[in-house]
Amino acid sequence: MPLSHRLIATLVALIWGVNFVAIHASLTHFPPFFLVALRFALIAVPTIVLVPRPDVPVKWLLGYGIGFGTLQFLFLYWGMATGMPAGLASLVLQASAPFTVVLAAAFLHERVSGRAVVGTSVAVVGLAIIGWGVMGGTTLIPFLLTLAGALGWSIGNICSRQAKPTNPVHLTLWMSVIPPLPMLALSLVTEGPHRIVQSLAGALSMDAAGALAGLVYTVVVATVVGSGAWTWLLSRHPAGVVSPFSMLVPGFGIASSWIVLGERVTGTEIAGALLVVAGVVFGSTHHTPRRVDADPPVPASTGPRPDEVVDVSCRDLAQ
Repeated sequence: MPLSHRLIATLVALIWGVNFVAIHASLTHFPPFFLVALRFALIAVPTIVLVPRPDVPVKWLLGYGIGFGTLQFLFLYWGMATGMPAGLASLVLQASAPFTVVLAAAFLHERVSGRAVVGTSVAVVGLAIIGWGVMGGTTLIPFLLTLAGALGWSIGNICSRQAKPTNPVHLTLWMSVIPPLPMLALSLVTEGPHRIVQSLAGALSMDAAGALAGLVYTVVVATVVGSGAWTWLLSRHPAGVVSPFSMLVPGFGIASSWIVLGERVTGTEIAGALLVVAGVVFGSTHHTPRRVDADPPVPASTGPRPDEVVDVSCRDLAQ
């Protein structure tokens, strides 16, 4: 990968890391469940009008939308609204990687390599350390909610893998059609029509400027620009070359939360974070044996196989 492309990949990780600060800003004005519905509705409307529906079984499209779009962001936004620090949230969501390994082995009967088992175990230990570190404070419940969001992400990963779309971008965009209605219904029941109307009525006021800017950043910058650049990189390089850059997201998330929001992390949380990232990186990399036959190597320009793109593109709307 040339230096310019590495810089683009790093920029995408930065965009997605800062997105947790943007979500925090949006939650200062909009109720969390309604914010999830609003976020995806702003993507779903142009998608229905302009983007062809992906040629995949409806059940896997629904599963992807429910797991990745609905459950992940329901619990993430709920957790952050009840006190989960933005930087720590960007890290805990990485639990989706070990969750995906376990679900794939249980339901898809995929073989799990020894390296993946070790990496998953290390990541789980890191999460346990983080959980132990926050157990004495007020962030345990938000931590568990965010962890549930990571589980939702992993469910979406399994469904997208089973969908096997020829165009992963179309699947990712059409996934956004699923969350708005159930999240709006949940918001009406739990948050109430008055709070929804109040948040919309004051959305253009100066007091809500930061929240509105955060929403625009999440939809336009993190989703359209970030996901578009990520997909562009995946079309030009193997997935195994591009995907490790996503491990930079928690670092940027924690750093931006410290700079913008003044969040602090304890030594225990840092130790757990290092184990989580190390475990995910170790478990997601593999050694590819050298070819011993006479077949010519596949040109780099052909890009990754469709199934490789699916696995990684699941991160496209994660932040």
